[in-house]
Amino acid sequence: MFALAGFAAAAGVVNFVVLTSAASSANAGIFSTSRMLYGLALDRKAPRGFGRLSKSKVPARGLMFSCCCLLPGLVLLYTTDSIVEAFTLATTVASVLFIFVWSLIVVSYLVYRHRTPELHRSSPYKMPWGIPMAWAVIGFFVFMIAVLAMEPDTRQALLVSPLWFLILGVAYWLHRRREGAVADVN
Repeated sequence: MFALAGFAAAAGVVNFVVLTSAASSANAGIFSTSRMLYGLALDRKAPRGFGRLSKSKVPARGLMFSCCCLLPGLVLLYTTDSIVEAFTLATTVASVLFIFVWSLIVVSYLVYRHRTPELHRSSPYKMPWGIPMAWAVIGFFVFMIAVLAMEPDTRQALLVSPLWFLILGVAYWLHRRREGAVADVN
C-alpha cells in the first residue's frame, strides 16, 4: 500500500519489519522444538538420540530435526501455484492442529470435572461457568472446522491434516514398540 501511495521507503521498512518478525518467530519455534525434544528424550517419551547435547551444550539433533521439519514448507512453496496458496495450506493445517490440541485440553477439563468434582469445588482457580464454557469452546471449534470445509483451498488442507495424525501415530507406535523391546531385553 505504501509503494502504491508513493512511499517506497516506508514499504521497504514495513517489509523489513515483517520479515524480521517472521524470522524471529521461526527461530523461536526451532529453539523451543529442539529443547522440547531434548526434554521428552530425557523422560523417555522421544528417541534417546534427542537427549544428547553437543560439546557446546546444544541439543543439536533436535535442532537438525526441527530444521528438517521446515523443509516441507519449501516443497510447498515450489509445488503450489502461489505464495498465498502455500500460506493458506500451511496456516489451515496449523489451525486444525491447534483446534485438535485445544479440543483435547477442553475434553480433559470436562473429564476432570466429571471424575473429581470435589477437587474442583476445593480449587481456588475455578473457571467461571466451566462446563458450559467448555462446551461453547468445543462448539466454536466444530463451527471453525465447518468454515474451513466450505472453501476449496482450506478444505484441501483440512483433508490432508489426518495424514499428519497418521504419521504421528505410526511414529509413536514404532517408538513404543522399540521401547518395549528394549525393556524386554533388560
